[in-house]
Amino acid sequence: MNQTKQRQQALAALSRSEPWDMLIIGGGITGAGIAREAARRGLAVLLIEQKDFAWGTSSRSSKMVHGGLRYIASGDYKTTLLSVRERERMLSEAGGLVNEMHFVMPHYKGKFPPPWIFNTLLRVYDKLAGKRYFTYFKKDAFLRLNPHIKQNNFLGASQFSDAVTDDSRLVMRVLDEAIHDGAQAINYLKAETLLTNEQGLVIGAALKDTADSNSIANNAQTYNVHAKVVVSATGAWADTLRMQASQQTEQTFNKQIRPSRGSHLVVSQERLPLTQAYTFLHPVDKRAVFVFPWENRTVLGTTDLDHPPLGDEEVGITSEEVDYLLTATNDLFDDVNLNREDVISTWAGVRPLISEGGDGKRVSPSKEKRDHSVWLDNNLVTVSGGKLTTFRLIALDVLKKCQEVLALDESVIQNNNLDSDQVFSNQIPTNPKFATLPKPLQQRLQGFYGRQLDSLLELAHDEDLAYVTDSNTIWAEIRFAAHYEQVIHLDDLLLRRTRLGLILPHGAMTPLISARLKPICQEELGWNEQRWQQEAERYQQLWQRYYHLPAA
Repeated sequence: MNQTKQRQQALAALSRSEPWDMLIIGGGITGAGIAREAARRGLAVLLIEQKDFAWGTSSRSSKMVHGGLRYIASGDYKTTLLSVRERERMLSEAGGLVNEMHFVMPHYKGKFPPPWIFNTLLRVYDKLAGKRYFTYFKKDAFLRLNPHIKQNNFLGASQFSDAVTDDSRLVMRVLDEAIHDGAQAINYLKAETLLTNEQGLVIGAALKDTADSNSIANNAQTYNVHAKVVVSATGAWADTLRMQASQQTEQTFNKQIRPSRGSHLVVSQERLPLTQAYTFLHPVDKRAVFVFPWENRTVLGTTDLDHPPLGDEEVGITSEEVDYLLTATNDLFDDVNLNREDVISTWAGVRPLISEGGDGKRVSPSKEKRDHSVWLDNNLVTVSGGKLTTFRLIALDVLKKCQEVLALDESVIQNNNLDSDQVFSNQIPTNPKFATLPKPLQQRLQGFYGRQLDSLLELAHDEDLAYVTDSNTIWAEIRFAAHYEQVIHLDDLLLRRTRLGLILPHGAMTPLISARLKPICQEELGWNEQRWQQEAERYQQLWQRYYHLPAA
């Protein structure tokens, strides 16, 4: 069955006579995590996303699954403890998708932090994790392995461990687990307005099909969907539906979300070869920044700036942010001299910070807490804030709040056996093609696709098992995503289902790649020549504007 028929069947199911137990609005990691935990408890769950799954913050993060080392410095041991335990859980359950990465903090004479302070924090960090990761390298030993680093006044370096992931694939993996347990998930379906009863309580939402960009403004199909509880997991957009549910105006509603933009640069490993991540303080504003290896490339990030009120458009890096990240990196690595010509791509995302100050201006965005909050407004449960690492814990907090509306038996929500069950199911693929693959690729595919890996290998042509140029992605992943993973537009395929648009020149739309990509889209998505040309043009315009360099 092709994607069009699959979508038609999914949309037809919206007109069911019985209300859903739970309607989740938002297809990022938070929404996916809630769907996973609700569906495994037997609830009838519908998740919708107005754009593509992981389109917002959850495909534009710094790709790190970390415990929050900075929380220790502020005395918030509980947040760090919960985070490192979730990190260790994901490393154990989802190897290949979530992988350990070494981080290094270089120390310089007269510069903060001195080794003794930072190393004390790392010992506490390891104690909370229950594992020893911390190592201190003296000057000469470290420089032999890291000759590019600035050597003037260098004292030594502290090494610790966190984890790195493909955030968009993490969302898809969690969603797949939810769908396997009975949840329904549909992308390009926007919650236009909330439905309420005579008492003003939220009982559902009016949804609009946005898959066809030509019909969004005028003739898009709409659906009134009823649910016993509606959950808004829309992240940085959370205030919009909350204001609607509370029946307040723009002038009277107390907005809680402070959008903060984080931007990144991608360069080749030839220009900056790294085997581990570096964390250090920017020479200008002393903010912590990172330089780390990811998908055979090197990533520079991140910024942390207040972002204007959000609409439905993409978010892109600014010229000032490009300079900021290049300045930081060139200050740490003496002889690299990165410039704009070295940049392969960029990405920017908006974090949903929960503001501590009334107007959100009392502290810098970097100093706002990363905790999540859950609100209940006339039967609308809203969640925002938090970190990628703790998505499971956020989901459990949301379910507890939903219990107030659903009036479920407490054992359904607080089931200790379920809480200790794995988020990610693991099984050995049976397809004989699996044994022919290199071991690192086997581990990657198992982490990325879990129970779906046999379907991926069954669909793959023999030539699809080759890598796409020098990436870690094989052609079979493109074919699988196009066939099974609700791809509507070319950017879904190249920026989220795979990350080829971020790591290959020109957003992966070179003649060589396009020549092989086009027939896959035509075979698996049913695109004719006209549709391919429209999608290719649309994607190239989008990539050039939001994922390439802005004007200097």
